[in-house]
Amino acid sequence: QVQLVESGGGLVQPGGSLSLSCAYSGSIANAYVMGWYRQAPGNERELVASIWLMFNTKYSDSVKGRFTISRDNAKNTLYLQMNNLKPEDTAVYYCNSDPARAWGQGTQVTVSA
Repeated sequence: QVQLVESGGGLVQPGGSLSLSCAYSGSIANAYVMGWYRQAPGNERELVASIWLMFNTKYSDSVKGRFTISRDNAKNTLYLQMNNLKPEDTAVYYCNSDPARAWGQGTQVTVSA
């Protein structure tokens, strides 16, 4: 059984920052690659950041240089630090393994003046 609980979303002005957390449990805790996905209204869900072996990371071009993913295996928690947020970052953010398994509820991030 997989459980994913995302938190930390909210409303922020352009240029602002947010920190997302994801507590995960079950078989996904052993996943080699974990990632943050997002889905904006009318768009498909996309993988924006992934991490493996603790320090290896990969980012989509749209967030590179602004977002930082990290993982605490001892706490079974995944993090996403988001800086210099833009209106186009507005979406529901989800954590999951890559490839993805069962989805959590996600956390809403809204970037607006």
